[in-house]
Amino acid sequence: MMSQTLPHKQGSSLPTLMIGAIGVVFGDIGTSPLYAVKEALGGEHSATPTPDNVLGIISLIFWTLLIVLTIKYQFFIMRADEQGEGGNLVLVSLARKFTQGHPRMQRAIMIMGMIGVSLFFGDGVITPAISVLSAVEGLEVITPAFQPYIIPITLMVILLLFLVQSNGTAKIGRLFGPVCALWFLAIAAVGIKEILRHPEILAALNPMHGIHFLLGSGGGNTFIVLGSVFLAVTGAEALYADMGHFGRSAINWSWGFFVFPALMLNYLGQGALILGDPGTVKNPFYMSVPEWGMLPMVVLATSATIIASQAVISGAFSATRQAMQLGYLPRLRVIHTSSSEFGQIYVPLTNWLLLIAVVALVLGFKSSTNLAAAYGIAVTGTMIAVTTLAFGIVLRHLFSWSLLFSIPLLLIFLSVDLGFFGANALKFMDGGWFPVILGALLFFLMSTWRKGQEMVKCAVRKQEIPLEPFLRQLNPSDINRIPGTAVFMTQNFDLAPPALVELLKHTLTLHERVVFLSVQTENIPYVDHDKRLVMDTLLDNYYRIRIKHGFMETVDVPGMLVDCRLKDGERVVMEDTYFFLGKANFVAGHAPGMARWRLKLFLNLYRNAESPTRFFNLPSIRVVDLGTRIVLGGAE
Repeated sequence: MMSQTLPHKQGSSLPTLMIGAIGVVFGDIGTSPLYAVKEALGGEHSATPTPDNVLGIISLIFWTLLIVLTIKYQFFIMRADEQGEGGNLVLVSLARKFTQGHPRMQRAIMIMGMIGVSLFFGDGVITPAISVLSAVEGLEVITPAFQPYIIPITLMVILLLFLVQSNGTAKIGRLFGPVCALWFLAIAAVGIKEILRHPEILAALNPMHGIHFLLGSGGGNTFIVLGSVFLAVTGAEALYADMGHFGRSAINWSWGFFVFPALMLNYLGQGALILGDPGTVKNPFYMSVPEWGMLPMVVLATSATIIASQAVISGAFSATRQAMQLGYLPRLRVIHTSSSEFGQIYVPLTNWLLLIAVVALVLGFKSSTNLAAAYGIAVTGTMIAVTTLAFGIVLRHLFSWSLLFSIPLLLIFLSVDLGFFGANALKFMDGGWFPVILGALLFFLMSTWRKGQEMVKCAVRKQEIPLEPFLRQLNPSDINRIPGTAVFMTQNFDLAPPALVELLKHTLTLHERVVFLSVQTENIPYVDHDKRLVMDTLLDNYYRIRIKHGFMETVDVPGMLVDCRLKDGERVVMEDTYFFLGKANFVAGHAPGMARWRLKLFLNLYRNAESPTRFFNLPSIRVVDLGTRIVLGGAE
């Protein structure tokens, strides 16, 4: 059968979903107070902590959260769902659906999707590093004696986090919501304490303070400081990406009535603290905590950052699977870590590559202040390339708006995104190069894979044999029929699978029943149960079966086939069934449009991809690989 396709939200009450959303959706953005104000007013590219600048920065944070999360995401982006699911790849699939018949537009949207996936990983690796590191740095505030141990403790926490991924997070995941709820209550309480001491900070809610700062009161660093302000909204995309798990209502209520107020109380509290003592700008979050609560707050902050990091890691696993299903990446091994929880998967290669990148970041940048310079450029690029531009395509179809209404809204969103992108781009040489180079490398690999797949289709097409004429010309007296069912995997029912041709060529033997099976990924998250399997009879004892699944599902071919009814109601019995796979041995020729070294790179990706046996959950003892040699790009 197909993997469980019902989201978590089915059958759960709104309060339960809200607690879950607080832990998973808002973990990343909820830990931003650890470093956002510190970098904006005390970092390398910061504004001087004068009263006007403090009011300006806090005002910008408030209105950025309001515009980006509440208006852009809640009022508009989150309405663009597909079967209740959200996320950049869902947005890309919707945009492609609405542009059918326009191949150039569809290709541009596909490229935008690949850019979005690449930049997601580029910036995603920074979240565990900066979050955990900024939490552990609180120990240094307690006593400078902890300073030499900050990096080792951070690496130990990160290493443990990645090591436990293969065991799944179903059990400890139940604690995420309550722990994060406690975190938000704690930071809100700390903020209220400081606001009561300096209530004049409430003036920051007036947007004129933010506008005044942007117009020049912040000094020469005004524009680049926007990059630090943007740190307050990193993780905003989780509202849309996790919509299928918790539902729009639970996320909106959690944000509007709990998370947003808690965040703003803390940001206002940090601003109030700096108004009273500008020297606290070096770490306003921890310095606003009473001395007796410092150690508990470090423990709570570390727990919250682990949860935020877990959300990013789980998101990376999901994004990897979606990218595979949509053809952006080769098949990789995917392990389901829970038989009851939807979406609990583990992708070993993604996990270990993320770990290497995160450890390299911690060792290379050494502090959250240095890492802050690397944060933001890739996620703002994703917002421009996918969230805003793809949504612009979806917008007209979603609301049936004319260009007169949709273009001004799109321009407003783009102007905000471009402003933050420009501010973060100024930090390129200070660390912004890391996510950009990582994203560019991933984009190159994905584009190589897509181009190579197109070449494979062209090469295989040259050896195509029409299926039905091929079967009709077979002389029954020359074929030795044996009991059981033979399943031939194919992508095109009109053509004879190479494995069938090779089998008859060498053995003249065929099973009594022959099934031509195609597994098709739809451009939707889930396929309804009654639409997953389509079967028809080609000739006597020859059947065509098409299995359809969404790009957020994992297909189990044997589980689907046992539900089939062949001629006279016969079932497909796995003990009498063999799966025949065509295993092409591709070699690099002279390919126009692709350098030979790049073609060899594709072939390495192809050969190291997860085998169809594992990917489709086929019983290995019942799989037969039949190979053919094909030259890509002409003569060798």
